[in-house]
Amino acid sequence: MLRLAKLILCVTFLATSAATIVVAEDGKKPVATDKKSKHPIYGETMKSLTGKSVSLASYRGKVVLLVNVASECGATPQYGPIQQLHEQYAEQGLAVLGFPCNQFGSQEPGTEAQIAQFCQKNYGVKFDMFAKVDVNGEKAAPLYSYLTSEKSGLKKTGPIGWNFEKILISRAGKPVARFGTSVEPDSEEIVKAIEAELAKEAPKKKNGKAS
Repeated sequence: MLRLAKLILCVTFLATSAATIVVAEDGKKPVATDKKSKHPIYGETMKSLTGKSVSLASYRGKVVLLVNVASECGATPQYGPIQQLHEQYAEQGLAVLGFPCNQFGSQEPGTEAQIAQFCQKNYGVKFDMFAKVDVNGEKAAPLYSYLTSEKSGLKKTGPIGWNFEKILISRAGKPVARFGTSVEPDSEEIVKAIEAELAKEAPKKKNGKAS
């Protein structure tokens, strides 16, 4: 009787699992089919510099410029022209996102509060800043794991090379350009790329969400 009960329980479990799991014929791990794959950018939620959870979906329809920043780097003065980009283009739809990172020469050693104070005091930063993250390696934020991979579709892929690399995201949420540390934020190359993306219309919404 006990064996019969166990058999019934097992059959019931397998029948239920079959509704949501597909076993690959080639022996690979089962693939869940009841969940939609999330957008590699808009599907992420990050911590702001003040500790608030921010869904990157809130930037849907905007042109986004991501910069991995540091407070004690030779390139730190780039905060100035980055802030100018924010002031000049925010109303046209540009969102600048700063991601402090301590992976390059340990040049971002401070706490989030210290980073915020530094940015405000020295450069009057008003664009959105986030909590410290890793941009390379096993502990890299999923956002950066995607942006540095071939899946991003960018011509230049691979690990972030140093502080103040810039990655430009279109209104449709597609990475379109990546600029190294040596490319100044107010360079003709970056400004033209930003203006070209801002000139494009945001994707039309379907069922209340941008396509």
